[in-house]
Amino acid sequence: MTYQAARPIAAAAALLSIGLAHGAAAQPAEVRPGWSFDIAPYLWLPSVDASLRYQLPANLPGTADVSASPDTYTDQLNFATAFAATARYDRFTLLTDFLYVSASAATSNVEAANIIGVGRNPISSTSNSNTDTTLKTTLWTLAGGYTLASGPWGNVDAIGGFRYLGIDATTNYNLSVQLVGPRGNAGPTFGGGGRLSASDNIWNGIVGLRGRLSLGEGGFFVPYYVDIGTGDSNLTWQAFGGLGYQTGSVGVSLGWRYLSIDQGSKAVVQDMTMSGAYLAVNFRF
Repeated sequence: MTYQAARPIAAAAALLSIGLAHGAAAQPAEVRPGWSFDIAPYLWLPSVDASLRYQLPANLPGTADVSASPDTYTDQLNFATAFAATARYDRFTLLTDFLYVSASAATSNVEAANIIGVGRNPISSTSNSNTDTTLKTTLWTLAGGYTLASGPWGNVDAIGGFRYLGIDATTNYNLSVQLVGPRGNAGPTFGGGGRLSASDNIWNGIVGLRGRLSLGEGGFFVPYYVDIGTGDSNLTWQAFGGLGYQTGSVGVSLGWRYLSIDQGSKAVVQDMTMSGAYLAVNFRF
């Protein structure tokens, strides 16, 4: 049985960061000789949709399902920080991106407990009181790239590297029911007030493409990014797209970013998606 956290957890996190790993917005349309560097502060308002596995507390064998839905979720961003940078030498690039977000679902529901030797025990939402979930997410990408083609029309870069995802999930529950284990009242029970917690560290190799397409000669462009990978995950992929305007060394873009990780039913993090709109301003020097 699985623990489902924040479905969806709308982090609604205005993340002011320095980001290039997923942002083709700061890439030049044509390759310049020698060294160049890009940074791009941006605001991102992501929603997080995740399914995770919790072990029951107090040595009780089994797992628990926990959910948080939009109509019962109160957005609360506890902390967010992020930074990234890109260095380019002729056609070669090196990029890194680090993101940390701590967000809470102020209202969650323990939906069921699957106790080994007893079976699945559904729990009504009315049995939950002041149950809340906190999800702490660390996302780090490091990759190298090479420009396959460039010109007045834009550019295409191939990239390869890795992405790390660290998850710490905690649910503080308060239930009006008490479930007993296979030994009855003489053994451990689940209910009342308590805490469920789980964590996972996920490493995946990734390959992908990124770049920008110029829209005429007026400075408008379409930034794009896509990657796909595997490793600890069955599959992970990420996509980015939008509309931007560049004048000299400064540009601005507005778009959408989506990240997906599929771990399978036996993992702590079974699956997770992060998606939302962003607004970026890039500086090139």
